[in-house]
Amino acid sequence: MEDRGFDLEGRLDARSRNDLKRSLAPVDRVAERGYFAAPSGGDLPVLGADEALVFGSNNYLGFTDDQRVQDAARQAAATVGTGAGASRLVTGDTLVHQDLERVLAETKRTDRALAFSSGYAANVGTIAAMEPDVVFSDELNHASIIDGCRLSNAETVIYDHCDSASLREKLTARAERDGADEESWLIVTDSVFSMDGTVAPLRAICDAAEAFGAWLMVDEAHATGLYADGGGVVQAEGLEDRIQIQMGTLSKALASQGGYVAGSDALIEYLVNDARPFVFSTGLTPPAAAAASEALHLARHSDARERLWENVAHLRDGLESMGFEVLGDSQILPVLVGDRRDALALAAGIRDRDVVAPAIRPPTVPEGTCRIRVTPMATHDQADIIACLEAFRTVGEEVGLL
Repeated sequence: MEDRGFDLEGRLDARSRNDLKRSLAPVDRVAERGYFAAPSGGDLPVLGADEALVFGSNNYLGFTDDQRVQDAARQAAATVGTGAGASRLVTGDTLVHQDLERVLAETKRTDRALAFSSGYAANVGTIAAMEPDVVFSDELNHASIIDGCRLSNAETVIYDHCDSASLREKLTARAERDGADEESWLIVTDSVFSMDGTVAPLRAICDAAEAFGAWLMVDEAHATGLYADGGGVVQAEGLEDRIQIQMGTLSKALASQGGYVAGSDALIEYLVNDARPFVFSTGLTPPAAAAASEALHLARHSDARERLWENVAHLRDGLESMGFEVLGDSQILPVLVGDRRDALALAAGIRDRDVVAPAIRPPTVPEGTCRIRVTPMATHDQADIIACLEAFRTVGEEVGLL
């Protein structure tokens, strides 16, 4: 009989030969430093003996380790329950969810917000529910946006990264086609791009969207909580009234799990009824909702954001003064290396010096643009920043990058 199955061992071997195989390496806590286990297989992980500084996390404000955030989660678990128990449309909607959505809408300066079980679900569910005829998508948009475009059955038009002129060219070309006047158009972009650290030119994108009557959806996953009043780039630039759909996550600066969409009353009411990942998923757990709500409060009313941006500036200046090329203009500091093996050697070398920052390689980024993704936290102190810089200097010289 013919074998019509799948050669998974062969696929994994090919990944190993090409330095593309990844493994899980558990850590004992999600904070600015922790103990790491060796890459796990079938056995229980055994934590290493040396504590390492973590410069590869999306826990930008360090709130996963904040007592107030943890207390909020504990209280929600004790009072409401550890899980929602059902879809929000059945019995899984609670006052904790309602409070989170109220604070999100206030922060994002919209009528309402809606919490999803993950940011991935929020993007996929929203784009698919909108059912656009055409989506204009930045070439470096997150995988969840790409999958949302696929599930929506829309024709997807890719424009050059963070290039509003390229977007206008694509819009103009599409507008000249027969029947374009009858189409619904959605422009989708990240605001902060997670692997490049770049920030989308949202004002110019708004201008292009309005010139052609398109709607605009902005993914603020890596911006929520870090900008004006705890909002994102949209709030920093005062563009709330020009962007129809704001999306974000609760799992990065807000130290929890889940995603959200913010917008008009009509948008949220429509998604409640038509976004399949919302309708057919158990609601976000009450502890996660409460933790995110408290973290958002702290992002708005503490000095955590200021401390983060001070650390970002110190790290960027230090890395660039050594001769490293640091991409982007956000809290994400990708150190461009280029060659895959050089990037892996640099990441391994700084890890040997108890600094954790991941090497980013294909398929996440194109061949020849491998990098180390460095992300400081608000809770790193000056000694931590100096230790990170010293590790980069020492290993960079050893590898021949400096």
